[in-house]
Amino acid sequence: MKRALLAALATLALCGPAVAQTAPAEVRLSIDLDHPGAVIAPAVEGQFAENLGRGIYGGLWVGRHSSIPNRHGYRTDVMDALKALHVPVIRWPGGCFADTYDWRDGIGPDARRPKGINTNWGGVTDDNSFGTHEFMDYTEALGAAAYVSLNLGSLPAYDARQWVQYITDGGDSALAQLRRANGRDKPWSNLKYVGYGNELWGCGGNMTAGYAASLFKRYATFVNPAPGAPDFVKVASGPNEGDYAWTATMMRDAAGQMGALSLHYYTIPGPSWQHKGSATGFNEDAWATTLEKARRIDTLIARHAAIMDKYDPGKKVALAVDEWGTWYDPAPGSHPGFLYQQNTLRDAEVAALTLDIFFRHSDRVKLAAIAQMVNVLQAMVLTDGDRMLLTPTYHVFRMYVPFQGATPYPATVSGPHYVEGRHVLPMVDASVARGTDGRLYLALVNLDPERAAHVVTALAGTASGQILTGPEMDSRNTFAAPDAIHPVAYAGRSEHGKLAFELPAKSIAVVAIDGQ
Repeated sequence: MKRALLAALATLALCGPAVAQTAPAEVRLSIDLDHPGAVIAPAVEGQFAENLGRGIYGGLWVGRHSSIPNRHGYRTDVMDALKALHVPVIRWPGGCFADTYDWRDGIGPDARRPKGINTNWGGVTDDNSFGTHEFMDYTEALGAAAYVSLNLGSLPAYDARQWVQYITDGGDSALAQLRRANGRDKPWSNLKYVGYGNELWGCGGNMTAGYAASLFKRYATFVNPAPGAPDFVKVASGPNEGDYAWTATMMRDAAGQMGALSLHYYTIPGPSWQHKGSATGFNEDAWATTLEKARRIDTLIARHAAIMDKYDPGKKVALAVDEWGTWYDPAPGSHPGFLYQQNTLRDAEVAALTLDIFFRHSDRVKLAAIAQMVNVLQAMVLTDGDRMLLTPTYHVFRMYVPFQGATPYPATVSGPHYVEGRHVLPMVDASVARGTDGRLYLALVNLDPERAAHVVTALAGTASGQILTGPEMDSRNTFAAPDAIHPVAYAGRSEHGKLAFELPAKSIAVVAIDGQ
């Protein structure tokens, strides 16, 4: 009862007149409903789960004999939370881990699975209790597509081919019989994406672009679905951030055999990889720096897409941003190799801004995977023993579910900028799209941590949905207060027959508009 009262009071505050000392900024939103863009692929709201830290073990998987409530070894609380996100695709087992992984270590009875050392992340022992069956069954239970990353760094093409055949063959081959002996009669039908190596320019083998292109073509020749199995998208290992020469070489030499080219980009507010900045307790300069760097992905996508257009004017090859998100210094007291970090309102803003950018590039960006799903980097969910909490990033992904499969429209925001020192950013960002249910959806993001915005549109009708904000820039949920910030009800109001929105500082809102 107390929580309901607090939520109601918060709703009234958010929907009523702004009470900040500074008057709300006047912002105008123009929407071109006559020129729809390419449909937003649901897969751009995808997830990444690597064998890293507590992402799998203790995050998704606790084992069948754990005292933590589970279904066949999968944490019940985490699974239920992820179902609400309508997760479209999950990428596994890496990441850097993929190019040291032998899939045969993760099949068969648990007691017979060899233990290995995760040399990429912390040097810890991996008992391989979470392997192919566990991953594929998990994606199936969530209704998600599976995205498997092949080991091009340290295993031959023959082994990669064997793995795909094991997953997809419904016939009477030795691999199909082995899968049946391990408890799965029918092949999995949801293997929709296959990554041919990971970061071949770095941890995947320190290769040149030319060599990587040749290697991709060789593996792509031999690694295919079993006869009669559904086809999958072949994702080539693409560039690191702004390595445009890598994209040019891969597209020139190998575009004919690929379905997508990957792109990795992390938002790091600090000056270097050694000093990435803190996830909490930051000042406004760090807030503005983070949002500015997050928005850089727009330029990266545009420039890589322009190169892809040169070799693929028909846009048959998708751009897959299959690693993205914030990366800070590890949480104090945590294992430095586990990449565990807190998640705040700032991360929610990064998530919303990034998804908005993907929507604006829906003609080329058809797949993405935030890093990572549970307990690692910009996670949806954090766990501690039998406790679980939903992060602000989780709430953004849940609010953005209606954009999966929606048709976007060009939206132009006119108004003041958010200025903090050397940083000059648009104060308000927006996305507009027609959902698969026929309703028009509007997402609004206020980047200014101090000033509210009065957003005026030319739309008629009614608008209702949810808004996420908090009292501080680093407002967050903790295990002591797991519901400190969460979305509350939100609505627009009519001004002279047109919809307007009171958008508080540092907030993200998503509404459905009826009457349009």
